[in-house]
Amino acid sequence: MLLTAGALLVHGYHPYAEDAEIYLPSVEKILHPGLFPVGREFFASHASLTIFPNLVAFSLRVTHLPMEAGLLLWHLASIFLLLLACWELSGLLFPSARARWGGVCLVAALLTIPVAGTALYIMDQYLNPRNLAAFGVLFAVARTLEKKHVRGALWLGFAGCVHPLMATFAFSFCALLLIISKFEKNVAAPAGLRSASGVGFFLPFGISLDPPTSPAYHAAAMRHEFHYIQLWQWYEWVGILAPVALFWWFGRVARARQWRELERVCRALIVYDLIYFFSALVVDLPARFESLARLQPLRSLHLLYMLMFLMMGGLLGEFMLKNRVWRWLGLLVPMGAGMFVAQRALFPASNHVEWPGAGPKNEWAQAFGWIRENAPVDAVFALNPDFMQLPGEDTIGFRCLAQRSRLADASKDSGAVSMFPPLAEEWWAQVRAETPWKSFRLEDFSRLKEKYNVSWVVVEQPIAGLGCAYQNSAVRICRIP
Repeated sequence: MLLTAGALLVHGYHPYAEDAEIYLPSVEKILHPGLFPVGREFFASHASLTIFPNLVAFSLRVTHLPMEAGLLLWHLASIFLLLLACWELSGLLFPSARARWGGVCLVAALLTIPVAGTALYIMDQYLNPRNLAAFGVLFAVARTLEKKHVRGALWLGFAGCVHPLMATFAFSFCALLLIISKFEKNVAAPAGLRSASGVGFFLPFGISLDPPTSPAYHAAAMRHEFHYIQLWQWYEWVGILAPVALFWWFGRVARARQWRELERVCRALIVYDLIYFFSALVVDLPARFESLARLQPLRSLHLLYMLMFLMMGGLLGEFMLKNRVWRWLGLLVPMGAGMFVAQRALFPASNHVEWPGAGPKNEWAQAFGWIRENAPVDAVFALNPDFMQLPGEDTIGFRCLAQRSRLADASKDSGAVSMFPPLAEEWWAQVRAETPWKSFRLEDFSRLKEKYNVSWVVVEQPIAGLGCAYQNSAVRICRIP
């Protein structure tokens, strides 16, 4: 519990940031069906693959908690359960308490470290399905090592209901563990295992694998370069291949110490890493398979990085930190300080921890909060399509905080398009209708009103002919006459 509190204070909490714009509107739509009469297809597509919105909405209805308080409690529970899963798993890998604590503490200190070039952290600074799936897959791995396969399957089932993609990766890794356990002398994974590596899994979940070739889809896909390994930087490739060397080394240490479970997990991780690395090459480099890159095989690194830092911390605790308090402080305090500084740099205009009920420091968030309290529920807004990348905006989502409809944006809605190509044409038409935003005048906004029934706009500078109901130093909220 103390580590959970410490992790929150180090890594911060931003309930409406980044992918919250994808997942929270579905929760709000369940709680208040009248919301989002326009544009719900851009978040409903993801909601159709997960029980996350229903689970969170149900908990809020049962407890009668305000939404912000409920989201924080879910977030804290996710961190606590992830660290608990790390504690249980490290107890199977290492014999000593100091190694177990080393693994758990290192994971807690590095929750928001980037996972190679995947645009993922070990755990995000806000509640989303990945956070729930993260502890689910670690519990599944622990139960698999204990040969409690029914419990492991239940945890995988939970993770699959919350986040099918992450559960797919965990399923393939648990399958590898079982294969290596049964055929310990043959480390290579059979070709048949590739069926668990992602493509076939998504067919029951409504993701078409027909190659989308439209310019609209291509425009959306290129806004998510992390899907394509050929676009990664060289140091991001190191993030894929360096763990292979680390796991080989960890395996040698484990073999010398006769830590059989640790050695087996290291072997499985080497094979797991290489399978998904070559899968990424297959679906990305040949042009005819390029559309399959949206299945994101390298997001398998999320599970790998959790296990890598758990092992790394365990070995540090066992061989370097030992029982010397000053060594533990000398490692964890600077590391925590570095992660704190990094998070402040990511969200410079917002409070580090956005507590429920506290007024937002961020001026974009203040404006979106005013909209939630004052704009009609059926109002349709237009914003700069790149608003989440503007300085000072801190990637705060409009839909999830303002709880109002808006035209498509170029950031998060393009993510929905990259996974669900039938949305591409409508998304591209709306984004082009809002471009070039900084040059818009009253007649341009009138055109949006006529074509898309847009009634309000959020602008960064005064526009002649627009009367503004709210303004601060960052934005103005104006009604189109």
